[in-house]
Amino acid sequence: MKRFRRILVAVVALLVAVVATACSNKSNSSKGGYTPKSLTIQFVPSQAATKLQARAKPLEKMLSKRLGIPVHVSMSTDYNTVVEAMKSKKVDVGFLPPDGYVLAHKQGAADLLLQAERYGVKQPGGKATNQLVKSYRAEILVKKGSKIKNWKDLKGKSISVQNPTSTAGYVFPVAELKQKGLDVTKDCKLVTVTGHDQAVLNVLNGDTDAAFVFEDARNIVKKDNPKIMSQVVPIYFTKPIPNDTISVIPSMSKSFRKKLAKAFIAVGKSKEGKKVIESVYSHEGYAYAKDSDFNVIRKYDKIVESTKK
Repeated sequence: MKRFRRILVAVVALLVAVVATACSNKSNSSKGGYTPKSLTIQFVPSQAATKLQARAKPLEKMLSKRLGIPVHVSMSTDYNTVVEAMKSKKVDVGFLPPDGYVLAHKQGAADLLLQAERYGVKQPGGKATNQLVKSYRAEILVKKGSKIKNWKDLKGKSISVQNPTSTAGYVFPVAELKQKGLDVTKDCKLVTVTGHDQAVLNVLNGDTDAAFVFEDARNIVKKDNPKIMSQVVPIYFTKPIPNDTISVIPSMSKSFRKKLAKAFIAVGKSKEGKKVIESVYSHEGYAYAKDSDFNVIRKYDKIVESTKK
């Protein structure tokens, strides 16, 4: 009898331990139990990657100071590389363009943390306004004097584009022109380049007839070529595109996400931080956003997908 009681007590104790462990795991899972001891951040190149790597480096110290852990910044080769790195948990934070974020979120590789703010752009001239906005546009550029006067004239021409996950450099122009009746994937010669600055230069140098870039990408080559605004001109602007995101891996704890969001917002408001994020992506700060803000991206992605059939 005593032996039976000992066995019963042992079984009950074991069951209690199992239930407690299950509850504990469930609690950690629901909260997202991962809190980084060191933070890895990866950027997507919007221009020459080597330039951005050096410009983004100061963020390591700025964020480390606010988070109390080491921070490591690196530059990817393209959008898909960041998504894959986040999926395999080799990268904690990705600076993803809207289409890259939607792709990563669909694959369970990323959650939205913050959205970038930029100054609006005034046309003609491509000068920045003093109003912070959470969206921008894509534009189609051609060389001044070109016979291409509007989107209809693009048929049969060569166009510099970015990776197919680039919102401004591919998705929005391709989708909107498809809706208008021009399938550039079949009716034009698309030349993939890395960086919107390279796309602008391709048009200037006559390597392609046109380019799909963000508005107004000419400004990033203006320092090296002050005349670029008159040499290369826009012929088309898309509808507004949600700004870039700061995305995190889904397993990151809610408490650390809050701390990280506050750190990025603080960096964006600081004088030295603003200087860095301006030089990397022309960001002027960061604000909270929601996933549904990116439904327009999902709509355009479906249109682009239809061009592959």
